[in-house]
This record gives sequence, C-alpha cells and structure tokens, in this order.
Amino acid sequence: MGSLWAGIAGGSVTPAIPAFFPKGAYVQLKAIGSAGSDWSNRLVHDYALDIAAAHALLGSHAGQASLVEVKVQSSYGHWISPGVCYNDVGYYEMPNARVVYSQNGQLRSFGIASMISWRGVWYVVHLGAILRSEDAGMVDEAASGAGTSEYSGTC
Repeated sequence: MGSLWAGIAGGSVTPAIPAFFPKGAYVQLKAIGSAGSDWSNRLVHDYALDIAAAHALLGSHAGQASLVEVKVQSSYGHWISPGVCYNDVGYYEMPNARVVYSQNGQLRSFGIASMISWRGVWYVVHLGAILRSEDAGMVDEAASGAGTSEYSGTC
C-alpha cells in the first residue's frame, strides 16, 4: 500500500504499479482472449486515471498528505469460483477497503473498489470503480474521517 500511496501523492501510476494486480497473474486468471491487452489497455489505463483523480483530491499540497492505514473489512472478503466473472481459476476478492490519510491535521479517506489475493498477496485491481460510464478517473467514496465501507459484490 506504500507503493499505491506513493503513486497517489506523486500523481503518477509508475510508483503505484507494485500495488497493482500483476499482468502474469491476470493472464492466468482470466478466461478471455487477449487478457494481456485487456490488462494494459483497460485495467492499467483505468488505474492511472484513478491515481490522477485521487492525486487531484489531495490538491496542491498532495506531498504533505501521509498514509495512515488501509482499513479492510475482513468479513467482506469472499471466494470467486472458477467460471465466475470470466475467470479460469478461483481467487479471493476484497471489495471496499479504505485508504485513510492525514492532511493538514485532518483525517480523510477514500475507497479501493476491489483487491484480489494472488499467492497470498493482496493487490489493487480496481481503485476508483469497477465499471465506469466514461473514460475518466474516479475516487471511490471520498470522506472526512476514516469513512465507512458497505459491502458490494463485484464482478
């Protein structure tokens, strides 16, 4: 999550890539043609847009904001079976974690739409939104304070 935060604070997807679901894992997991292209052209593209949107949320003093924690509601974690969501293999998914940060003495937060566990490591796969109606970055449920998460099934 330190990598994710570095990308958000710096306004660049490059330092945030280590926190993102790996391409090799995505290609193994998905039962779609051109999974590698989908990873690059859709998932990473959307991640970069969402990193930029989160950076904009932090404003002109983004570098002064600091990551406090990433809150995860463990009861939201669930198994996605093979064959569901266009997948060849099963995996654990965690929707609606929250990035909690401090800026100018104030606690603030926003959501991580979806994370996937791969070989025991959790990765962001959708930061601002899973589905979007336009080619634009999104920030999920920005809030003053630590905010709250509500369960949402994903796919």
